[in-house]
Amino acid sequence: MESLSFKDLNNKVCAITGGGGVIGKSLALGLASVGVKVAILDLNKEVADSAAAEITKETGSVAIGVEANVLEKESLIEAKKVINNKLGKIELLINCAGGNSPKATTHDEFMEPSNKDNTAGNFFGLDIEGFRRVFDLNFLGTLLPTMILSTDMVDQEKGSILNISSMNAFKPLTKIPAYSAAKASINNFTEWLATHFAKLDIRVNAVAPGFFLTNQNRFLLVDEQTGEPTARGKKIMDGTPMGKYGEPDDLQGASLYLLSDLSKFVTGIVIPVDGGFNAYSGV
Repeated sequence: MESLSFKDLNNKVCAITGGGGVIGKSLALGLASVGVKVAILDLNKEVADSAAAEITKETGSVAIGVEANVLEKESLIEAKKVINNKLGKIELLINCAGGNSPKATTHDEFMEPSNKDNTAGNFFGLDIEGFRRVFDLNFLGTLLPTMILSTDMVDQEKGSILNISSMNAFKPLTKIPAYSAAKASINNFTEWLATHFAKLDIRVNAVAPGFFLTNQNRFLLVDEQTGEPTARGKKIMDGTPMGKYGEPDDLQGASLYLLSDLSKFVTGIVIPVDGGFNAYSGV
């Protein structure tokens, strides 16, 4: 029996949306470390190129930066042409584009008799355009890239897709209804597409990060004036048995497993990577 490894990933081509972000770049580094040729897709071409250069320097693997807007079909079509011309057929896809916004966030955790009339801080004061933007970025920003970038897999009847969900999909958090709803839709879409693609040997799975300190959530978790954890940040630590935030590299192992042939009979699942948050009852 051969020893288990990720060698089947060597020289495969992976497109990763949101690849210039903290988590996206970390996942790309993990892939490149086992020989995957990586296309970093990002709305900002300079960010994509910088990430690709860093990955190549650190791993020696091929990485390219590609400009792409995950909410525009034509942009994704052009990005796919670049990837095919420079790297070849796309065999792996990571949908990592996403994020939250203060405009889709409530100020209050709960509506109470004392604050119910202050609609600016509760559900009734949500900015609909902000809500739509967050939902579209996370859900349509996964749907559209998959429609365009997975066609090579269909042609070859082989491939693996990894979506980035969140623990918000399992337990919606206060204040962030748009992000929670969008990530819940990612879980459902992952299961639906896994079933739809199963006969073609295209697997679709997801990882659900717990609490990772990112540019998108820092405003909720860290006091900008003092640098100390906010009350919300303290609650998160109290609810995470490991008592710390996740590091971007903590997602690499689960992601490599789901993309590789080590999980060749695994499809339609969402793996929490959360320091025990989902398992903890609070008591």
